[in-house]
Amino acid sequence: MDISQHIVFLIEIIGTIAFASSGTMVAIEKKLDLFGVIILGLSTAVGGGMIRDLILGIHPPMMFQNSIYVKISVIVSVIIFLIVYWNNQILNSKYMKRYTFVMNLFDAIGLGAFTVIGIHTAYDVGFYDRTLLLTTVGMMTGVGGGMVRDVLAGQTPTVLKKHIYASASFVGAIVCIIMIRSNIDYSISMIIGALLIIIIRFFATKYRWNLPKAVK
Repeated sequence: MDISQHIVFLIEIIGTIAFASSGTMVAIEKKLDLFGVIILGLSTAVGGGMIRDLILGIHPPMMFQNSIYVKISVIVSVIIFLIVYWNNQILNSKYMKRYTFVMNLFDAIGLGAFTVIGIHTAYDVGFYDRTLLLTTVGMMTGVGGGMVRDVLAGQTPTVLKKHIYASASFVGAIVCIIMIRSNIDYSISMIIGALLIIIIRFFATKYRWNLPKAVK
């Protein structure tokens, strides 16, 4: 495995941990039991990748070809569940500001990591010149897990209402694709694309940037 493959794998693991954590915290907030927590954590972590693989015709999806992502998701979900189970005060109002920050951070990291991983996967199977496909697959990999999480949790998907979410994924995906086509190192292009998404999400949350709505 060369250095670029190591970096891609590291980004995948970071994204998996981040989204599994995000899904787990939503499940705990909804007062689901241990099984529900694991399902929501797992769905958030691998849901986007599953959608990506279905679009690209990868069979079976990567989560079944390499179980490391499922294992990490389950382990992360159980660990967070146990931490909260033994320390319920973590969810008290005193800690809610910190909890919200951590949730947004997990979401941003997962969104950035999986958006560029989706683009990498599409390139890997030969879709070099399909800009619309590359962008769509990147975005769906990034937002898909969160959409599955929110639907299972019975709430409006974050991507449809939260400050600059899918838009951040779109911008990062386009920048990543442009850099790769400009012969900039593959790994650097992915890292910069992911970091750009995380930065946009950070500022969008901090300053409450939103797309316009028909009804205010």
